[in-house]
Amino acid sequence: MKRILFAFPAVAALLLATPSAALADESVHVKLLALNNSGASGNATLTVTGNGDLKVSIRSTGLVPNSPHAQHLHGSTGGMDFHCPDMSADKNGNGYVSTEEGMPVYGDIFVSLTTKGDTSKASGLAVDRMPVADAKGNLKYDRTIAGADLPPGTVEHLKDLHIVEHGVDANGNNKYDLDGLGESTLAKSAGLSGIPEEATDPATCGMVSGAAVGSVPVGGVATGDGSTRDRAAVWYYAGGAALLMAVAVVAFTRRRIER
Repeated sequence: MKRILFAFPAVAALLLATPSAALADESVHVKLLALNNSGASGNATLTVTGNGDLKVSIRSTGLVPNSPHAQHLHGSTGGMDFHCPDMSADKNGNGYVSTEEGMPVYGDIFVSLTTKGDTSKASGLAVDRMPVADAKGNLKYDRTIAGADLPPGTVEHLKDLHIVEHGVDANGNNKYDLDGLGESTLAKSAGLSGIPEEATDPATCGMVSGAAVGSVPVGGVATGDGSTRDRAAVWYYAGGAALLMAVAVVAFTRRRIER
């Protein structure tokens, strides 16, 4: 009987310690689909670590070879209904959705997915720090962004943000040039001249798998934020408490029988 009673605190400690381990990391997945008939596609994983950092992993194919591709997390933590656009966003009818035309649909830059240095909106056009596709148009990107460098609300609203990769080849010559779509109006508005529109038009866009469009509530299962983290915590604390109660009942019952 003593063994049973001694086991009870051990089980309790194990169950109450388990949630902290279960909450260590949480990942969401993004399927990147082609925009502007780019032929590009990819997959991304966004992982929030236990200390609040954000690990980003992207694998894309079919991009403009040997060229840098600006990429960002787009969206908002303010409750706006942002999602990936379709060709109806092409307001000027040139056959391509520009960044300016797409941004009202998928939201402003939230995090710039640069290879090093600053990741704020200010680095949205930092082409020299964006990943470069290889000779076959494949892009591989891995970076961990410190939680302190993330905008407020990034972790809580991670599933409501979208990934957009930029860079298309309108005239099929495997490079960015002014002959394709002319000069980038986006870059020009930022004081940068001579950058082709091809380099700034979006090539892929992806939303977090399973996330409802425009679903921004956070705070756990009750508010429906879709997070498996809170559901896990509820199971461990509620289910774990039930298991503790069962262990207590068994111990008490056996003690009475042995008497």
